[in-house]
Amino acid sequence: MSRTTVVSDTSRRNLLLGAAGALGAGVVGALGFPDRASAAPSSATAGSAAAATGTVYIASDSTAQTYSSGHHPQAGWGPKLSSYFTSNITVANRAIGGRSSRSFIEQGRLAAIHEVIKPGDYLFVQFGHNDATAGNAERYTPPADYKEYLRDDYIRTTRELGATPVVVTPVSRRSYNESTGRFNVSFPAYVDAAKAVAQEEGAALVDLSAASRSYLDVIGVEGSKKIFLWLNAGQYPNFPNGLQDNTHFQERGAVEMARLVARAVAGLGLPLSGEVVSVSAA
Repeated sequence: MSRTTVVSDTSRRNLLLGAAGALGAGVVGALGFPDRASAAPSSATAGSAAAATGTVYIASDSTAQTYSSGHHPQAGWGPKLSSYFTSNITVANRAIGGRSSRSFIEQGRLAAIHEVIKPGDYLFVQFGHNDATAGNAERYTPPADYKEYLRDDYIRTTRELGATPVVVTPVSRRSYNESTGRFNVSFPAYVDAAKAVAQEEGAALVDLSAASRSYLDVIGVEGSKKIFLWLNAGQYPNFPNGLQDNTHFQERGAVEMARLVARAVAGLGLPLSGEVVSVSAA
């Protein structure tokens, strides 16, 4: 499937710029990682970062989504991120389950962000899980097309509006080598594409794929069950029969993934980096 078979450049641009109106109408230090206090920006960047204000918008999927109480203890890392920034920063989580880099655009969701984003704001973009679902025509986006969407729509258009894009590689699943107990790279083609386009475009990169995998290696296969949505029957009213979900997070996992994102941001040298605060491990 080529990208041109999905949507032409002209129609894609009209969709991106015009769909917003319709849409609008209608943890780490205790487990072997340094605390954000030790990952703070250098003195060379701290001065400019101290006065940073703005909104961090998150464009992503169910791994970052905000869930209602009816889904407890399922949680995404997006709504947990604000805990790691000063009150100067607002987090607007626009992540929604089942979306890929392409469908998020086609449904007007990126356009809705671009309608309100302003200079001094940030757009964090994390996709890959649904892009990789080759059996789902609505979601599937080949790695080459995924890279093009990141470049043209998420990075360049965001910059045209005066805001700063931050590419986030797809967070790891609970997938591991049974012989070694080490966790596998999830969606490697999409991780590589995200890293490549960030480098080519000079965009900030949060390698959440690597950070989450390293974290999971530290806590181990059994410990990871407390991160992902592994629930016993009768443990939670919303999941009376229990669940074994190797993709989505429970509360602790969402907090830990948000912590990893914030830790990485602290080292990016952006104005936003100086707004990361030190929070004790969960």
